[in-house]
Amino acid sequence: MNGLTDKVLNMMDTAQEPEDYIGEDGLLHCGKCHKPKEAYFPQGKALFGRDRHPSECDCRRAERERLEKRESDEKHNAEVERLKREGFSNPAMRHWTFENDNGKCPQIGKAHSYVEKWETVRSENLGYLLWGNVGSGKSYFAGCIANALMEKEIPVCMTNFATILNNLFYGSEYRNEYIVRLCSYPLLILDDFGMERGTEYGLEQVYNVIDSRYISKKPLIATTNLTLEQLRNPKDVSHARIYGRLLEMCVPVRFTGGDFRKITAQQKMERLKKLIDRGEC
Repeated sequence: MNGLTDKVLNMMDTAQEPEDYIGEDGLLHCGKCHKPKEAYFPQGKALFGRDRHPSECDCRRAERERLEKRESDEKHNAEVERLKREGFSNPAMRHWTFENDNGKCPQIGKAHSYVEKWETVRSENLGYLLWGNVGSGKSYFAGCIANALMEKEIPVCMTNFATILNNLFYGSEYRNEYIVRLCSYPLLILDDFGMERGTEYGLEQVYNVIDSRYISKKPLIATTNLTLEQLRNPKDVSHARIYGRLLEMCVPVRFTGGDFRKITAQQKMERLKKLIDRGEC
C-alpha cells in the first residue's frame, strides 16, 4: 500500500518552474500564461491529506495538444503511405491528385463529387465506367479519386488486368485468396480495361474478378478505350457476360477531350527546340 500511495502522491505533484508563483487563491500559477497549474478538490474534499490536484494551464494544454497533433499526423501520414504503397500498381499514380490537376479535364467535378459522397456511393454500390479517347484523362480522373480516398485512410486498389492476370498465373495456388483480397478493398479501380489479351483463360479470370466484385457488393471504377457501343454490343458470349456485368455495376462517363499525352509531348518538343535555338542545350 505504501508503494501505491507514493505513486498516487507523485501523480498529484505539480511541476513548478522558476517563473511560477502562488496566486491570491493559494494555487500555483504559471509564470507565462498566468493560469492555475492546480485546482482544489470540490466541496473541500481531500485525498491523502491534500486538498488540490494538478491542472493544465494554457501553456501546458497547448503543448499537449501540439504533441498529440504531431503524433496523430505522423500516424496518419504513415497509414496513407502504406495504403498508397500497397494500393497502386504503378508508383506514378501517386501523383494523380486533385492538387496536381491542370484544369483541362471537364469531367473532374464528377471525381470531386464521388469522393465527397463516398459513404453514399459505397453503401449503394455505385461505380464509374470511364470511356473515351486515348489520353483524355480517364486514368488521371480515377487516380484523383483513389488518392483522395487514401488520404482519408480508405483503402483503394488501382491496378490493371495485365497485373492481375500475371499475379494469378504465377500465384495460381493462391488464386482464390488473391481474388478475395481484391474484393476486400472498399474501392477497386481497373485501369485500361479491355486492353488485356483475350485468351480463354484471361477472359475467364477477368469475369471471375468482376463477378466476385459484384457479389461482394462493393463499388468498382473502370477506365477503358472501348466505346460504349462496343461494350453494349460484344462480339461473343465471353465478352457479353463481362461487359454486361460491368455495365450493371458502373455508370458510364464519356471523356471527349484531346490526347493530353500528345499535347504534353508537343509542349516538351517545343520547349527543347527553344532551348536549342538559344544555345542553352
